[in-house]
Amino acid sequence: MNAMDPKPSEPSDNLPEQILLVEDDVGLQRQMAWALSPYQATTAATREEAVTLFREHGGFRIVVLDLGLPPDPDGAAEGLGALGDILALDPRTKVIIASGNSDRANAVAAVGKGAFDFIAKPVDIDLLRIVIERARRMCDLEEENQQLRKAGTRGAGGFVFNSPQMGAVQRVVERAGPSDLSILVFGETGTGKELVAKAIHEVSGRRGQKFAAINCASIPENLLESELFGHEKGAFTGAVKQTPGKVEIADKGTLFLDEIGDMPLSLQAKMLRFLQDQKFERVGGRTPISVNVRVIAATNKPLEEMIKEGSFREDLYYRLNGIRITLPPLRERDGDALMLAHHFIHMFSRANYRSFRGLSEDAVRAINGHSWPGNVRELENRVKRAVVMAEGQLITAADLDLVHTEGESMDLDLRTQTQRLERRLVQEAMAVAQGNVSKAAKLLGVSRPHLYSIAKYLQP
Repeated sequence: MNAMDPKPSEPSDNLPEQILLVEDDVGLQRQMAWALSPYQATTAATREEAVTLFREHGGFRIVVLDLGLPPDPDGAAEGLGALGDILALDPRTKVIIASGNSDRANAVAAVGKGAFDFIAKPVDIDLLRIVIERARRMCDLEEENQQLRKAGTRGAGGFVFNSPQMGAVQRVVERAGPSDLSILVFGETGTGKELVAKAIHEVSGRRGQKFAAINCASIPENLLESELFGHEKGAFTGAVKQTPGKVEIADKGTLFLDEIGDMPLSLQAKMLRFLQDQKFERVGGRTPISVNVRVIAATNKPLEEMIKEGSFREDLYYRLNGIRITLPPLRERDGDALMLAHHFIHMFSRANYRSFRGLSEDAVRAINGHSWPGNVRELENRVKRAVVMAEGQLITAADLDLVHTEGESMDLDLRTQTQRLERRLVQEAMAVAQGNVSKAAKLLGVSRPHLYSIAKYLQP
């Protein structure tokens, strides 16, 4: 390194990165600190001094550490000790090891102990700047991952969201939960219909009682009635004892009928009678049994069309449809896929004794670009597999088995994204108002002149 070389040009960042440079050679300290400008280097010559400065500064995101420190400048004990001390204070710190060729084995060992990377002496400043920039980008990405993980809203019953679409669902859940009205939940497969049903149960006066769920599509038709209403001993071959069904088990609690559109017509009639008077008879029984049950049903099928076709009873539909909740698919939940991915990484990491710093940049692009045909269930399964199989500290697109476009940059420009959102809202408001500017302005909560100015500003 030549001290007479011109200083490198400043990066575009407004605030230069603060770096702790640990090097016992004072001349090399000064040369490296000068050459690394505009990064602001705080220098230390010993392990003790480095740890003291690290504490006083409140931590550095990046540390450049020489392994050969006094009182053992020819060994690596002090340098490795400093590495351990720094990572103990903040495991997120990116420590770059600077070592001579004879110390290569110790440098590799340092990486195994948590160092970010190592670079050989004599130091190539251009290479060091590249490694520092890579470390800085990693820090930024980890901090973004952390902020996204904290930003989510945890709704009643535990579902996580940050989108206005799910915020609307949450408000319906909170209002409808305390009532005893039947609820019908519509949504594609994997959108979380049972989770919403449990959320309703948790905010209701029945939350301390049983939540009994049954999937009408997964049980053979000849067994579904028994599963729902129970049976008496000897009611059919194999009925060796009296057995209560889900309806009886859910007494004073909530009964969740998943995939209600798959319930056979013959059983729909008995379900209608039960909903009308809260009484039923077990299969093979003659004695009416009274219960107090709140019913929540869910389906991914178009029940209105099934009514026209004669495959679903209209009277049962209206009995179930006291309050209707429609769950948006994940592709329509703005920003929730990324939020849920972080939530699942945290959840499954704890369950599998793994530790990850979040998502890589290509994983973020892939998640935002995927259409999620399997909705939240697909995302959950992909993350669960990735947590088990991933080898790095960040979950990548490859770990998630998602196709992504190499080299495609993330569009994080706030002005661009704000304009897109404003344009979409104006278009939707004008559509709802059927072109009436005054009505559209009222829907958007702005004045008519302001709406005109927005529309002109947002011209593509």
